[in-house]
Amino acid sequence: MQIFGVDIGGSGIKGAPVDLDRGDLADERFKVLTPHPATPDGVADGVKQVVDHFGWTGPVGLTFPGVVTGGATIRTAANVDKGWIDMDARVLFSERLGGLPVTLVNDADAAGVAEMSFGAGQGRKGTVILLTFGTGIGSAVFVDGVLVPNSELGHLELHGHDAEKRASSKAKEDGELTWEHWARRVTKYLAHVEMLFSPELFIVGGGVSRKSEKFLHFIEGIKAEIVPAQLQNNAGIVGAAMRAAKE
Repeated sequence: MQIFGVDIGGSGIKGAPVDLDRGDLADERFKVLTPHPATPDGVADGVKQVVDHFGWTGPVGLTFPGVVTGGATIRTAANVDKGWIDMDARVLFSERLGGLPVTLVNDADAAGVAEMSFGAGQGRKGTVILLTFGTGIGSAVFVDGVLVPNSELGHLELHGHDAEKRASSKAKEDGELTWEHWARRVTKYLAHVEMLFSPELFIVGGGVSRKSEKFLHFIEGIKAEIVPAQLQNNAGIVGAAMRAAKE
């Protein structure tokens, strides 16, 4: 079975048909840049461009970098235009896609669901936390495989700032930090999350998961196991498609 998944991020909008039996992309993904400012109309146009690239005419699952309730309504918009807040985005995207059925889910929650089903979290019990390091820091919390939605742990305070302002991959790029320096910041953040939630496993996702060999060995003193996401930066696309299929 194939469903289309789209992952809306702070820097890019990427999507592809997903083979839900394998938990992998059925075709090479297509990506466009996220417009700046990331207004609802601008992002909707980007999503349409991605979906139209494949000539897709079925259900579409979309991730969003913020809190999503009821598979439709946006509640927060930390790294995109504030015009999203309280919008029924499902209506916007469905109209822009010519009436195709659309489902929305928080981006990190989507990535987490995919990793728990097909990636690094398969079969893991207890508390598992996936963290996506990108423009911000997204989080997905699972207890015995059950998702606690919209956790938004990237906004925990760390040294007087939102943690994502200090430890996201964007913070690394903006500050021109070495991998070791950035890993020290990530270590402090993980220690704070571990103190609050005592997880058995951290899954590190987002674009940096492709480069885990550059920084994971610098992270020390964390009791939980730390592993890179196996689906890497495709996890959000797969999870979005999974949510659409469920709906």
